Amino acid sequence: MNYTDLPENPAMLLSFINTKLRDIYPSLDALCDDMHISRPDLERRLAEAGFEYSPEFNKFW
Repeated sequence: MNYTDLPENPAMLLSFINTKLRDIYPSLDALCDDMHISRPDLERRLAEAGFEYSPEFNKFW
């Protein structure tokens, strides 16, 4: 998967990533490694929309 496969809409991206974190991946690092996504880029995209990753809850909010 690459960035062109990810939803462009921030709300859809948030939902997509949080669903993957909830259902499959134990951490954001595991998700990014498996999906070949740059963690800093993903965090930046979601931060621009006002969302921040919580390692404690393994989700963005």
